[in-house]
Amino acid sequence: MTDFGHRARSAGALIGVCVLAVTAASCGSSSTPAAPVGSGVGSGPATSSAAASAAASGGTGAACAASGGPVKLTFSTWVPKMENVVALWNKANPDIQVTVQNVPAGNSGTYQNFLNGLKAGTAPDLGQVEYDTLPNFRVQNGLTDISGCPGVAEAKSSFVDWTWGQVDFGGSGGVWAIPQDAGPMALFYRKDVFDKLGLKPPTTWAEYAEDAAKIHAANPKQYITFFSQSDPNWYAGLLWQNGAQLFSTQNDAVKVSLGGNQQVAQVNKYWQDLISKKLIATNLQGFSPELYKAWNDGSVVSWVSAAWGYSTIRDNAKSTAGKWAVAPMPQWTAGENKAGNWGGSSTAVLASSKHPAEAAKFALWLNTDPAALAMENDLGGLYPAAKAGLDLPALKKGVEFYGGQQIFDVFKNASGGVNAEFQWGPTMTDTYNAIKDGVVAALGGGGTLDDAMKSAQTKTVESLKAQSIPVAN
Repeated sequence: MTDFGHRARSAGALIGVCVLAVTAASCGSSSTPAAPVGSGVGSGPATSSAAASAAASGGTGAACAASGGPVKLTFSTWVPKMENVVALWNKANPDIQVTVQNVPAGNSGTYQNFLNGLKAGTAPDLGQVEYDTLPNFRVQNGLTDISGCPGVAEAKSSFVDWTWGQVDFGGSGGVWAIPQDAGPMALFYRKDVFDKLGLKPPTTWAEYAEDAAKIHAANPKQYITFFSQSDPNWYAGLLWQNGAQLFSTQNDAVKVSLGGNQQVAQVNKYWQDLISKKLIATNLQGFSPELYKAWNDGSVVSWVSAAWGYSTIRDNAKSTAGKWAVAPMPQWTAGENKAGNWGGSSTAVLASSKHPAEAAKFALWLNTDPAALAMENDLGGLYPAAKAGLDLPALKKGVEFYGGQQIFDVFKNASGGVNAEFQWGPTMTDTYNAIKDGVVAALGGGGTLDDAMKSAQTKTVESLKAQSIPVAN
C-alpha cells in the first residue's frame, strides 16, 4: 500500500519534474494524429507492449503486464450519461468489464473521497481528475505511473500537445493519466441583445467594458455578465490568457506569483473596475438556479467560458434557444489570438488499482475512440483532448441552440491560442479556497481582487511549507 505520509522525500526532484504540471511546448508531437488506441467499438486492437520498452528508455513506469483472466474495473466520473459510453466498451470487451460510479464534481467531495479510499483500499480503479488537481494527487502518491502500459507511450501524438504535458508533468519520465477533455475559452453572448443595441461581438477587453456600460445603460436590470463567487478556476483561465505564470520552479523549489504579478494585476484592475462601476452582476454563484434564471430572463447576456459551457447554457436556458452565439475571447491587444483554458480533465489510474494494464487500456479507448468521443461530446458536453476529436463530424455541424452556428470552429481556433507554458501548483485546492474567500470579500465591498490574490499568495506559501514542499518565495 502506498505511503501517503512520506511527501517530502526527494523534494527537489519532485518539485522540478513532477509536482508542477508544466505544459511545455517541447512536449510536441507529430502533426498527423495517430489512430485511436485501445480495443472496442471503432478501433483496432491495442498497440503492442513496445510501450514498455519505450518507457524504459525515458520513463519510470514499472512493467505493466495484463492480469490474465476476466477483470472488473470501477470508474468514478461526473460526466453526465458516461454509463452509455462505457456500455460500448463493455459490449466489445467481455473480459474487461467497467462499472461507472456517478459522483459529484471533484472539489465537491469526490477528490477527498478518492484520497480517503486510497488509504483504506476502497478507491476506484480509475477516476476523473482535473488537470489542476493532478499535481496534488501526485504529491500524495495517489496515481499509478502507466508509462509502461501497452499503448501509452505511443498515445502521446494522439493528443493536443499541452494536454499531454499535463499528464506527464512536462516530460517527467512517467505518465500519470490519459487526457480526457480540454476547456479552451471563448465568449458566449446573446446575439439578439447585442444586435438590438447595434453592438458587434467585442474583439478586445476594452470593447467588452464599453459594451458592458451600453447594455446596462439601455436596461439597468441587464448586465453583460456576472463575476462568480465560487469559481476561482474560471478566474485562473482569465489570468492564463494574459500570460500570467502563477507558479514556476526556481532552484528545485516552487515560486508562487499570485501577488505582485504584472499580468495578474492587469486582470484584477480590469474586473475590479467593472465591479466598482456595478456593470456586472456580483450576486450569483456559478452553476446555480439563480444564474440559470438570469440567463433565461435576459438579465445576464454573456459568459466567458470554456468549450464545454455550450451544453451548460443549452440545458439550463432552454427558453433562449436560437438567441446565443459564440465569438473568440476578447483580447488584451487587438489582433492577437490568445485564449485561456478553464477545466479539462484526465482519466487517471489510481494507485490502489490491481489492474493497471487493463485500466490504462480502457482509459486510452475512452479518450481516443471516435464513437466514444462523439457520445461524450453529445451527452456530456466534453470537448476532446484528442487531436482526432477536434474534427469529429459532430463538432463540424451547426448547433441548433446557437442559431445553427458552427461554434466548435471557434473553440478549435481558441485551443491553438492556449499558452503551453502555464503551470499549476501542487496545492491548488488550498490556493482556490484562498482566492474564493478573497473574491467573496471583494464582491461584498470588503476588499479588492488585488487584495484577494495577495492573500492567496500568502496562504499558498503557508500551505506549501506545511506540506514540506520547498518554496522559493
